[in-house]
Amino acid sequence: MRRELADGFELDDDPGRIDLQAVHAFISGQSYWGRGRSRELVKRAVEGSQRVVGLYRGEDQVGFARAVTDGTTVAYLADVYVLEPYRGRGLGIELVRETLDGGGGAGPSEIHWLLHTADAAGLYSRLGFVDGPARYPLMERPRGYDSSR
Repeated sequence: MRRELADGFELDDDPGRIDLQAVHAFISGQSYWGRGRSRELVKRAVEGSQRVVGLYRGEDQVGFARAVTDGTTVAYLADVYVLEPYRGRGLGIELVRETLDGGGGAGPSEIHWLLHTADAAGLYSRLGFVDGPARYPLMERPRGYDSSR
């Protein structure tokens, strides 16, 4: 899929077009969720994702999102960003919408989408995300947990 947006922006879900250097630079250096993440870890995350969508202006990658899913019942939206100079133009909502609703597989309403966010709840709520029910509190297993303890 390639989709043109206004002002010379484009969405593309071709994994071969992803600029790993640009994605790594943002995630490891500017994001609050992946600061310090190694290039190899970013590469493996991109390669292991069932769907990646890049946001481009010309040849420059200016945004990114990825989804990890079984394609049928559950999916996790991760590593979503639009570079700061390009925010406030509706590009983030189009990037997330394409990641969620494009790409075939089960229909979007059949998949239970999950995500973590500390700063973009307003954007995600425009696409149907709500706070999780209190009766099902979120549990996480932290990175580096040693199950032999």
